Parts: sequence; C-alpha cells; structure tokens
Amino acid sequence: MTCAFLAGCTVGPNYKRPNTDVPTAYRTLEAPPSAGAPGLAATSIGDEKWWDVFQDQELRKLIRTALQQNYDVRIAASRVLQAQAQVGLARANQLPNVNVTGTGTGLHNPAEGPIPSYTFEYGHVGLNAAWDLDFWGKYRRGTEEARAQLLAADWAKQEVIASLVANVATGYFQLRELDLELDISKRALASRNESLDLTKTLEEHGINSILDVRQAEQLVYTAAADIADLDRRIAQQEDALSILLGNNPGAIARGRALVDQPHAPQVPAGLPSALLERRPDIRQAEGLLVAANAQIGVARAAYFPDFALTGQPGFLSSSLTNLFSGSAGAWNFAGTITQPIFEGGALKSNMRLAQAQEQQALLTYQQTIQGAFRDVSDSLIAYQKYQEFRAQEELLDRAAEDSAQLSGKRYEAGTTNYLEVLTNETNYLSAEIGLAQAHLNELLALVQIYKALGGGWQQ
Repeated sequence: MTCAFLAGCTVGPNYKRPNTDVPTAYRTLEAPPSAGAPGLAATSIGDEKWWDVFQDQELRKLIRTALQQNYDVRIAASRVLQAQAQVGLARANQLPNVNVTGTGTGLHNPAEGPIPSYTFEYGHVGLNAAWDLDFWGKYRRGTEEARAQLLAADWAKQEVIASLVANVATGYFQLRELDLELDISKRALASRNESLDLTKTLEEHGINSILDVRQAEQLVYTAAADIADLDRRIAQQEDALSILLGNNPGAIARGRALVDQPHAPQVPAGLPSALLERRPDIRQAEGLLVAANAQIGVARAAYFPDFALTGQPGFLSSSLTNLFSGSAGAWNFAGTITQPIFEGGALKSNMRLAQAQEQQALLTYQQTIQGAFRDVSDSLIAYQKYQEFRAQEELLDRAAEDSAQLSGKRYEAGTTNYLEVLTNETNYLSAEIGLAQAHLNELLALVQIYKALGGGWQQ
C-alpha cells in the first residue's frame, strides 16, 4: 500500500504521444491511389531485410562485414552501454544506501609512579542506512528519463546501422557504375585506335588530309585520358568503401554488373502511419521527447519537501570480548524533512529550462516526422522519373550508336569527312556514359526509398 501511495505522488506530466499530421498517402507524380488500391497496401519494402532487397552476393558480404567492423556502429553500441549504466545509476537513487562500519581500539599503559597500570578496550560495529524517500517521484522521474535516453540511444544505433547499409549499397553501386564507364572507355579507345590506323592509311595514300589524322588522334587521346581519370576514381571509391567496412584502403570484390542488379519497377511504400514506428530517427526523437517530459517532473519535485530517513543499528562495548552480547546493542534512528524556502529563483529557472527543453524536443520530433515524409516522397518520385529517364537514355544510346556506325561506313566509303565521324563518336560515348549514370541513379533512388521507409536496421 505504501509503495502504491508513493507511486501516486509522482509529480510532473505523464508522457502522451503528441498528435501529428500524417498524410493518408505518400505523394508521387502519379494519380493518387484510391482506397484499397495497391499503393495503400500495408506491406512496405521498409519491412524487408536488407539481404532480401539487395540480391548481389558480393554486396551482401560487404554489408555483413561493415556491420561487424564499422567504427560508427561500434561507437553507437558503446553509447547504448553507457545509457544502460546511466539507468542503473538513476535506479539506485530510489533505493536505500546501506554500509557497515567497524571500529576496535585497545590501549594498555604500564604503572608509572603512583598511577597503576590499566587497559582500555573499545569496540563498535554498526550498520549505516540512509534512504531519501521518493515521495514526489523525483527519482522515479529521473529513472524514467534515463530509460528514455537508453531507448533513444538504441534507436540512434539502429539509425547508424540503416545509414551504413544504405551507404555501403550506394558506394558499391557507384563503384560498379565507374567500372562500367571504364569498360565503355576501353572499348571506345580500341575502336578509336582502329579508326586512327585507317585514317593514317588513307592519309598516306592521299585520300584524306593530315587534319583528319589530327581529329582521329583527338578521339584517341580523349579516351585514354578518360581511362586514366576513371582508374583514379575507382581506386578512391574502393578506398572509401574499405573505410566503411572498417578496413584499411584496399581492393573491393565485385559481383553483378550494374545493369544486372535486380530491382522491381514498382516498390510498395506501405501506409504512411507505419513510418512513425519504423523509422529509427523518428523513434529516437520520440525517446528524447519522453526524456525531456520526465525532466519536467524532476524539476517540479524540487519545489516539495525532501524526506530522508537514517538509521544506525549496531553494537557498542568497552570490552571487545563482550562486543556482540545482548547488552552491547545500540541503535540510532532519525528522520529529516527539508523544504526549500529561498533559492534565488533557481527552482523557477530550472522548471522553465525543463519546459523549454521539452518544447524543443517536441518541435524536433515533429520536424523529424515531416522530414521523413519528404524523404519518402522525394525518393518515390525520383525512382519513378529515373526509370523514365533511363528508358529515354536507352533510345538515345541506340540512336547514337547507329549514327556512329553509319558515319564510320560513310567515312570508309569516302563519302564524308572525318569531322562527321568525330561528332558522332563523341555523341555515342556521351550517350553510353549517360545511360550508365541513368542506371546508377535508378538504383540509388531504390536505396533511398528503402532507407527513407525505415529499412536496413532490421537484423
């Protein structure tokens, strides 16, 4: 009964999740789905495990390695351990402090003149107990705050994991796109070297001018320069991925080619209301809001009297041999009440500080939710439009390839000059690079959808 009574005296507001403006559907550039349509299905790609979303075996290995070795994840895990210890410290304030003390003294003085010899013994063993009664819930609110901080730290760790999964996937796809660009540039260099040899042969036989040779050389040198630059970018991208894995800079194993990475043309987004439970950053922000709300109770409890109990049972005797006899028992018990009278405005300022911090945490929570809905909307729109963009880039690539082949045949037949070949070869290379980047952007948009919907931290 006493515990129930004391628990009922907890001052300060109890936490209640604030109302939020949750849209009925995610915004896209398509027609809004009707009730019961697939776009409003409860299933979401954000609920899937990352190894189901990313099918490349080498990418899966990289992510597993990163989750084990990445320093950001390990630092986040250590913060969780710190928060757990803080909960233990806060919980200890609710319990009595008990310790045992013991003192033994023996004194013997010899006879000196008229003073006879004497022996003096003194012994004391006792328990010291002190309990600050949590009548107003100050310590219970402190424990509530510590538990909320622990929950926030744990969700912060999940956010680090989700970001790491997305960053490794993003870095891997960027690496595969650079590999594709390098392959395109090497094929272009080989083709342009053949074209240069033909141009030199024609120039030697007086069919073409030295200007055609110089133009052909420009194409060769441009492709060679691109290859050197791509080698640099690939090595640096490998180094960046290695650091994400928690390794020293080094080579990265490859799996599927960029254009062979599986991804569905449409991905289920799920219900917008489920985002509040799934995204780690929203849950972390709510944990901090709960902690700030509990801190108001701590500040409010400081206005009320503080009740403390102390007790010191034990044994006291002038003879060590009789220290634990019944007649040697002794005890001391005291109760203290402390009521703040004048604190120079400190209590009021502390309350205002707690309320302002709670308001800041509330605004941060609401801002995080809005930002989450924008992330999902932006990524869904990007995925849809990058697919359309990639389809147009494929048409452009085929047209540029045909133009380059036709101009090459016309040049071999002597019906056009090399300037036409130069223009069409340059356009074809640009189209191939553009198509490779379109494939990359489509995959990166998929990664962003998965991350925005709160996926990646589920293990």
